[in-house]
Amino acid sequence: MRRTVTAVVSLGLLLTTVGCDAAARREIAAEKRATEQGPPPPAKIAQTCKTNGHTPKIGIVPINLQALFFNQINTGAQLVARKAGAQVQIVNGNDDSTTQANAIDDLVANHYDAIIVDAVDTEGIKPAIRRAKAAGVPVVAVDATVDDPAVATQVGTANAQGGKQLGEALLKITGGRGDIGVVGALNSTIQNERQKGFTDEVTAKGMKIKNVVDGRNIQENAQTAAENLLTGAPDLKYAYATGEPALIGLAAAVVSQQRTKDLKVVGWDLSSQAVDGLRAGWILGVVQQNTFEFGYDAMNAAIDLACHRTVPKDMPVPTQIVTPANVQNYLYYLEK
Repeated sequence: MRRTVTAVVSLGLLLTTVGCDAAARREIAAEKRATEQGPPPPAKIAQTCKTNGHTPKIGIVPINLQALFFNQINTGAQLVARKAGAQVQIVNGNDDSTTQANAIDDLVANHYDAIIVDAVDTEGIKPAIRRAKAAGVPVVAVDATVDDPAVATQVGTANAQGGKQLGEALLKITGGRGDIGVVGALNSTIQNERQKGFTDEVTAKGMKIKNVVDGRNIQENAQTAAENLLTGAPDLKYAYATGEPALIGLAAAVVSQQRTKDLKVVGWDLSSQAVDGLRAGWILGVVQQNTFEFGYDAMNAAIDLACHRTVPKDMPVPTQIVTPANVQNYLYYLEK
């Protein structure tokens, strides 16, 4: 009798294990398909033309080539350029406004027909954009908002509004109670807008900003800054990261200091580290911008401008908030 019971129990455990393994395999396969399917394709491809005897030459000047965010913008832009038949040159801005300004001047001197720039410093880049316009080279500002008449068109997100939206989401969870630490990038106009939109919202409803540290939009700096933030505030309950390097650095600090049980995080831009935190539940929400759409729209606008066609002055791209419940739907953002 005991042997029969033991056999039945063993069989039940085996079937449970097999069932769990099968479910895990199905989940892994589904996630693999979601990642590999990639982003939705561009809704349109600008019609190319001949300008000065050649197809349009488009220069791209991103903030850096480290962050997945900027590489995805480049990927989207290159896809449209390839389908349209335009030529592309990418010049790394290397997180430096002077480097970006020099890159724009060089592209103008080399007779590029339009330029796409994601500005480190939206004020500091204006003279170079004005020089480009004076030379007859239109400039598309992507992601960072450059408020200047010399900008031909603006493609991007309302960053302050995105910060406010994430603040609203956190308030629903906290009920307006608790202190927040911020990992920002004080040299980035974009991330300062996100920081203000978020902090204005949460402080107006009762939460307090404990401290703000500067990761300078560089992953290693952000991790060091986040480590210092958490060490100096062992009772901190919530933290906010204003961009991809800041969120990756913060995530590394949370894990290394074993704070995943008592600290909740919100931030911007998906990465493998952010996805791990979302799945584990200690990252509550991530604002995800449609980086590929940024690239699609910016390149289409640049080609149209190079071909002397009219484009809208403002081309907004909507955002999404990724949560532990819906993260599987956005895994394609982990691919460049």
